[in-house]
Amino acid sequence: MAGPHGLAYAAHRPVVMGARGMVVAGNPLAARAGSAILAAGGNAIDAAIAIAVALGVVEPNMSGIGGDGFIMIARRDAGTVEVVNATGAAPAAATRAAYADGIPTHGARSVSVPGILDGWLAAHERHGTLTLADLFAEAITLADGGFPVSHKLAAYAAEAPALGLFPTARAIFWRDGRPLRAGEILRQGDLARTLVTIAREGRGALYGGALGRALATSIAEAGGLLTLDDLAAHRTRWQEPIATTYRGHTVYEAPPNSSGHILLQELNLVEQFDFAGRDPLDPDAIHLMVEAKKLAFADREGYVADPEWTAIPLAGLLSKEYAAARRAALDPDRAATGVQAGDAWRYDPAGVAPVGAVATPIERREDTTCFAVVDRWGNAVCQLQSIQSSFGSCLVAGETGILLNNRMTYWHLDENHPDRLEPGKRVRHTMNPVLVFAGDEPILALGTPGADTQVQTNLQLISAILDHGMTVQEAAEAPRWRHRQIGGESTVPHGVDDVLVLEDRFPEATRAALAARGHALEIIGPWEAGGSAVVIRRDPATGALDGGADPRRDAYAIGL
Repeated sequence: MAGPHGLAYAAHRPVVMGARGMVVAGNPLAARAGSAILAAGGNAIDAAIAIAVALGVVEPNMSGIGGDGFIMIARRDAGTVEVVNATGAAPAAATRAAYADGIPTHGARSVSVPGILDGWLAAHERHGTLTLADLFAEAITLADGGFPVSHKLAAYAAEAPALGLFPTARAIFWRDGRPLRAGEILRQGDLARTLVTIAREGRGALYGGALGRALATSIAEAGGLLTLDDLAAHRTRWQEPIATTYRGHTVYEAPPNSSGHILLQELNLVEQFDFAGRDPLDPDAIHLMVEAKKLAFADREGYVADPEWTAIPLAGLLSKEYAAARRAALDPDRAATGVQAGDAWRYDPAGVAPVGAVATPIERREDTTCFAVVDRWGNAVCQLQSIQSSFGSCLVAGETGILLNNRMTYWHLDENHPDRLEPGKRVRHTMNPVLVFAGDEPILALGTPGADTQVQTNLQLISAILDHGMTVQEAAEAPRWRHRQIGGESTVPHGVDDVLVLEDRFPEATRAALAARGHALEIIGPWEAGGSAVVIRRDPATGALDGGADPRRDAYAIGL
């Protein structure tokens, strides 16, 4: 089972190693941009910005200036962990009444305020060492000179017929009346000029300046609600991470409006079970993780939204005592259905739910990108950014080259749901960067795209490495499961079935045992579970770095 590059478990790719830096990103061209910055003496934050901007060029279906993101930064010498919350709000005109007929999947009315650019620039202002011109240079070259379309990007374009409905997008991503094919050169001259402007003018270009006016005008002409005032009102939040312990390690996550609390709750719920003594593909372990996932997702639907609008019993949700109480509802022999939120306020220091708080859950795929960087000084960055679904709104804003998000599709229109749409409110996100510490030392930076599968994949990655001793590459390649939950999915219509999805590399005996426990199974291809895991492991004794990249997309690791 070890395979050509596995030790105890299968791996088709080698672990990439380095001593002076490591980059793992969703595209090799973006990984190269980041590694070049590290080689030039930049730190992890510098490299992260270079990667982020380049990904918006070479993986335009996943992220870019028109989207949002979260950046987690660990500064080893300072002993700090920070979260840059670069998510934007719903437009001021985006009332529930304005969407009485539903939220469209594509087009101008699916667009919320793009926050990621301000997040990049905020991180650079606080921690960057090189100039924006230095950090944007490779992305500008790739946008202006072009690059070959990968097989994955071509497949995504072929599966996005809405691109053909918008002339500005069609002009970029189509050729001769059809989507670009693998190997054809994608050039984005307008985007290159936009990047040059931002490198010169900074945040003001988009959040109130000429670039923002062009974007707002384009949206208005297409019937959207986002205005220049919405852009000007945007601000990045610097936040403290949330954390729990697992097997003697500290796991850091992004706080709400991220769904990162789910991973921490899952870890709290399964920590009392001995996974190390089981096979990684053991049906008992998979069942327990899936059941823990159900409980944590039910809590999200009951409690979690923008904390500036909604009181959240976060301390209660993350407490070990609450996990113990919830674990009592976890049947080791039977799959649960109709899982409800628990009474987290009982375990929160606030002690009581505020008036209007709810704890009842309400009766698909995000296309995001994730990358991780560790520099020669041991500083670590884990970052996710997204325009929501593949190619976002499919609307490119005029001649800016900016492909806009369709993040409005995450909102609930039920007035009783904690994540209900309100003007100026930030929607709940699935993006969740992860850092794991041993004592005071960051030893793992990991994450994945994949909407609601993110916290499920991250649970599997952490267990694979900490419980089973897998290498970072073995963990990234291991057979993967994901679970869909009625009323528990982020994107409209928010979950209509209860299904455990398994890659067909899981043994038949494992599938049969899970079905016998009552799990409704869907078996998919060997590498089709989604996501694109990136993992960096740092040995605190030697500083040696291991990089693992998921073969399910175009992820790539480069060590220095």
